[in-house]
Amino acid sequence: YWGGKDVRVEFHPAEVNTGLVFIRDDLPTPAKIPATVEYRIETPRRTTLVCDGTMVEMIEHVMAALYGLGICNCEVHVNQSEMPGCDGSSATFVNALDAVGIVAQNISKSRLVIHDTTRVGDKDHWIEARPSKDGKTSLRYRLDYTNISPAIGRQTAEFVITPDIFRQEIARCRTFMLEPEAQWLLSQGLGTRVQLTDVLVFDQQGPKENTLRFEDECARHKILDMVGDFALAGCDIVGHIIAHRTGHRLNAELIKALLKEGQVE
Repeated sequence: YWGGKDVRVEFHPAEVNTGLVFIRDDLPTPAKIPATVEYRIETPRRTTLVCDGTMVEMIEHVMAALYGLGICNCEVHVNQSEMPGCDGSSATFVNALDAVGIVAQNISKSRLVIHDTTRVGDKDHWIEARPSKDGKTSLRYRLDYTNISPAIGRQTAEFVITPDIFRQEIARCRTFMLEPEAQWLLSQGLGTRVQLTDVLVFDQQGPKENTLRFEDECARHKILDMVGDFALAGCDIVGHIIAHRTGHRLNAELIKALLKEGQVE
């Protein structure tokens, strides 16, 4: 999406306790980048990791596919720093992983169970983790574009996160932006290979040259991004997460706060 380069991604099996790791095969010496929040750096509109000077970026849709399907050990081999945009969702990665199958390993997944309410952000943009009453992980996202884009408006989506629900309700939901944002990116020489059919670009009437897959697809995509960002915790987070007009930065801040305050079991 950003650099316009071709990129290959390969998902390789990994041993127990490997975690999720990106491996840059295009470098003279392949470099490993653990997919954990400590290696995250702030970049606009995407999630980026840097380890020992080596970067991978726009990883959130790949991470969402892995975490959403319950995969906790995998080596992701890539030959560029930027992950492929595909159709702006996680569907391509989910389909690839499902095609080869997922192997159960003889060890319990580590969990961070939320026992106390934790919130980061301000009155206009915030994300909060609450204890789960049923031991499940659920994500709710409130989106409000009423003063910016009536075509998007106000949306709320909420799901318990399981592999089946992720596949059916979340994985196909695509990146969205407003037409002026898309025009600005193109003016900066970014996204030059992206077509209107590759992403949801909204004018005042709705998505241009595209059709919504769900009426609340924008809010669902925000949940997809949350799933991808929460994968950077390196464990399952058990709790009820509510987000209001947030993005990647606050997602990461919440993860850091939870890891600092909680105990991984």
